Amino acid sequence: MTAVTLEALDLAALLCSRVCHDVISPVGAIVNGLEVLEDEKDASMRELAFDLIAKSARQASARLQFARLAFGAAGSAGAAIDTGDAEQVARAFVSDENTSLGWTGSRLLLPKNRVKLLLNLILIADNAIPRGGALDVEVLDEGARFVVRAKGLNARIPPHAPELMAGRTADGTVDAHAIQPFYAGLVAEAAGMDVSFAIDADVVTITAGLRA
Repeated sequence: MTAVTLEALDLAALLCSRVCHDVISPVGAIVNGLEVLEDEKDASMRELAFDLIAKSARQASARLQFARLAFGAAGSAGAAIDTGDAEQVARAFVSDENTSLGWTGSRLLLPKNRVKLLLNLILIADNAIPRGGALDVEVLDEGARFVVRAKGLNARIPPHAPELMAGRTADGTVDAHAIQPFYAGLVAEAAGMDVSFAIDADVVTITAGLRA
């Protein structure tokens, strides 16, 4: 494995590509629904189009709000983020998927990089169960430790996620598909947290804790 060296502009561009990838599908569905409304006179078809537009708008909004906290500045340097806000955007993010979300832990104001890391770990865990299932999030030790579990059919640690979080790839490069776990590793480093992965049968467990 080779350490990845990435210019700031390239990191920004790849993250933008990732966000655009996440929202282009629901936005495209909204456009399709509007085109149906323009041309269709049948009441039942128009109702289906309205339903499609409403669902897709909710999905696009949820994905953008999640990205704002997970990838965005989320306030000035040194700002804190409410874990209640993180829970809210995470629930909205998975609401249109075949996935449930459990969340335990006191509502806390934590340094923003810790909360950004938690949301990025939820994204990685969600990718561990491509057929859906259950995500379980624990905020422990006053926010000093996170445990995220993903349970579902054919659960697996997302390919190369541990290496990407460690800042390494086979050829020392990273693309838009892999930028999210790589970015999560950068956030973990900034937050002073170590991350580990484990799998047992159909459960993938991701644990993050403050360094001693």
